[in-house]
Amino acid sequence: MKTLEIQPLTALRVPEIVALDEICIGGLWTAEAYLREIDSPRSSLLALYLDDDQSQINRKIIGMACLWAIMEEAHITLLGVHPDYRGRGLGQLLLLTLLENAIARQLEWATLEVNVKNSRAIELYQKFGFQVVGTRKGYYQPAGDDALVLWLKGIQQPQFKLNLSQWQKNISDRLSQNHYHLN
Repeated sequence: MKTLEIQPLTALRVPEIVALDEICIGGLWTAEAYLREIDSPRSSLLALYLDDDQSQINRKIIGMACLWAIMEEAHITLLGVHPDYRGRGLGQLLLLTLLENAIARQLEWATLEVNVKNSRAIELYQKFGFQVVGTRKGYYQPAGDDALVLWLKGIQQPQFKLNLSQWQKNISDRLSQNHYHLN
C-alpha cells in the first residue's frame, strides 16, 4: 500500500515542484512564482506527496494544485499530475481538495481555463459540474492554443456538498483499487 498526502507546498520543495511543472504543463510557473504563491494569503498551493516505503524520507511530489481566492471566486490556476501517475484518480483527488478548500474559504463559485486540446482535463472538470462559458483565443503560448473558460457555480449549496461527498467516496474507492492510502 502506497501512502498519499496532500499538504501545502513549502519553500524547500520548490525546486521539485518546478521540475514537475515542466513535466506536466511545460513550465508554466518559475520558482519565484511558486514562492509568491506560498507567501500569498489568497493562494492555496498544494502538493500531492507519494511515500512508497512509509518512511516520509523518500516522499516525492507527484501532483500539484492551486487556487486563488478572489472575492467570492475560487480561481483554479494549476492542476497537474506526473504522467507516470495519471489515470488513477489523483487529478480527481486534487480537484476535490481544491473545491473543499474553496468551500472552507466561503467562496461561492469556481472558475478556470483549460487548453481546448486537453480533453482529459476537460472531461475531469465537467465530471465535477464545470460548464464551458467562453473561449480565450491564443491563451496558451507559445503554441497559441485557445483556452476554454469553465465555470462552476453554487459550491456552497447543499446539493453541491452532497455531490462532493459522493465524489469523495468514489475517489477513495478508486484510490484503494490502485493500492493507495490517503493519509
